[in-house]
Amino acid sequence: MSELYFEYEKDMEFGSIMENRIKYLEMIESVIQRMANNCFQLKGWAITLVTLVGALAAQGTDKRFILLAFIPIIAFWGLDSYYLQLERKYRIFYSIILKRKTSEIDFNMDLKAMYPLNDAQKQRVGLIACILSKSEILFYLPIMVAVIAITIVIF
Repeated sequence: MSELYFEYEKDMEFGSIMENRIKYLEMIESVIQRMANNCFQLKGWAITLVTLVGALAAQGTDKRFILLAFIPIIAFWGLDSYYLQLERKYRIFYSIILKRKTSEIDFNMDLKAMYPLNDAQKQRVGLIACILSKSEILFYLPIMVAVIAITIVIF
């Protein structure tokens, strides 16, 4: 009887450890999702503010208003890149946690636990790499070009 109880207790402990691993991975996934959601919302705010500034400049008020459109573009591009950088770091962190032994799960969310990174990972999570990523360039550069074109037409 005690031998059977020991096996049951061992199985319960293993189940609890696996549940902890799953919960830890879910925590990291939720952080990644929040970072992606932040990027999406920043893109929406960037379009809204640039459109608002453009509309104010087109109303016949001071034409120099259009120059203010560059401020939200640059600010939101930087913020968006920062959140993309965090998202990429947490994706690497997630893959590192997947490779860890289940007994090493400690629920630590500090990104310093993922270091040292290899050269490819370092390059991918660099802020400049995030600023120049396809998703950032293909969104913010056309807006910047459009504002430059409007500025040239207005002046």
